[in-house]
Amino acid sequence: MPRHLTDLAPAKPALPDIGLGRGWESTALFGITLLLLAFGLVTLYSASAFMAQQEGLADYYFVVRQAGGAAVGLLALIICARIPVEFWNRAAWPLLWVCVAMLVVVILPGTEAIAPEINGARRWLRLGVTFQPSDPAKLAMVVWTAMLVVRKQGQLHSLSRGLLPFLLIWGVLLVPVALEPDLSTAVLIAAAAATVVYAGGGRLGHFAFLGLLMLPVVKAQFDVGFRAQRLLAFTDPVAMAKGAGYQATQSMIALGSGGLLGRGFGEGRQKYGFLPEAHNDFIFALIGEEWGLMGVIAVVASFVVLIWLGYRVAMRAPTLFGRLVAMGLTNLIALHAVLHMAVGLGLVPTTGLALPLISYGRSNLVITLAAIGVLMSIARETDRDWRPEDDRERQRPDLQAANVLVPLPQSARRMRQTHA
Repeated sequence: MPRHLTDLAPAKPALPDIGLGRGWESTALFGITLLLLAFGLVTLYSASAFMAQQEGLADYYFVVRQAGGAAVGLLALIICARIPVEFWNRAAWPLLWVCVAMLVVVILPGTEAIAPEINGARRWLRLGVTFQPSDPAKLAMVVWTAMLVVRKQGQLHSLSRGLLPFLLIWGVLLVPVALEPDLSTAVLIAAAAATVVYAGGGRLGHFAFLGLLMLPVVKAQFDVGFRAQRLLAFTDPVAMAKGAGYQATQSMIALGSGGLLGRGFGEGRQKYGFLPEAHNDFIFALIGEEWGLMGVIAVVASFVVLIWLGYRVAMRAPTLFGRLVAMGLTNLIALHAVLHMAVGLGLVPTTGLALPLISYGRSNLVITLAAIGVLMSIARETDRDWRPEDDRERQRPDLQAANVLVPLPQSARRMRQTHA
């Protein structure tokens, strides 16, 4: 087309720039996050009002505290959305060691004043504010693993030189988490980190071999105490409805009584002392009771959109590090959501994992929002660095990285060669 005619061509329509990122992915991430967050606050009020009154508190006590966490989390999201992705590459080691130090303090004898035992576990630090160090450890582990994957691109095929260094550092962070005890969170962090290594070129056979080696340890963990009872209750929760199967049984009663459209907001009955932790570990069951099948479908669809957006950001990231961080953080959110919902449906044993952006828990909420901010930052840099030839180069088989979802553009290939 002649140049004088191109000047008359209409401009390509675009979504408004919200200041947190460029391109529609960032805007969509922000929008679906706000939607889930708002729904979470509304649902939390219904789930926690009776419990708060039973404890002599105002009915809005828990939702106000969660709203404060949401405000801090949104601030963290805005800050992380504006931080260049390369900052996380440089900060990977310091961030990891800070989290390890906090986790060690939590389990050390003599630190009960700042790390009290609550419900038989020491998982919280009280340093002016109360939070779980295992929550920032999730973000630190994904960032650190992505950094080392980029540096070891030429060695990931080797078990001793490739995977072993990851296992050593993973153990340093995960052992304190398991000793709190919080085995479900330790497994969740390990799974998210393992997907980052696999996506960066790790061999599936190595993970299978290590899984076989860990079987005796896992068996020993699940053969004693309440974990063994929970596994037995999982096979037939109704038979142990007055014991280890109580939570699972009450959760399924809540979901089943909701029907198609639910009992209505605030009309759920299981929260009146029948379903423990209805505001946290089993909030998905309460959603099913009060909002019915249609509400459950809407929540699941919202998480599917959020996770799809995260994977899209990962596939289009201009650097290998950004790609792996985006995929790891998306997997972290996805595992949290899927496992929480599966527990509510009785598909897996009770784990005690929160539903992201909805369950009560301020430290988890802040870290989840910060992780979404990092995804938005990667989306922003993708839009800034994108060139038309990048999409063509993604289709060239000679540029494909092992086990990565789609081939890398030229800018990511140059970075990988630089760090190899």
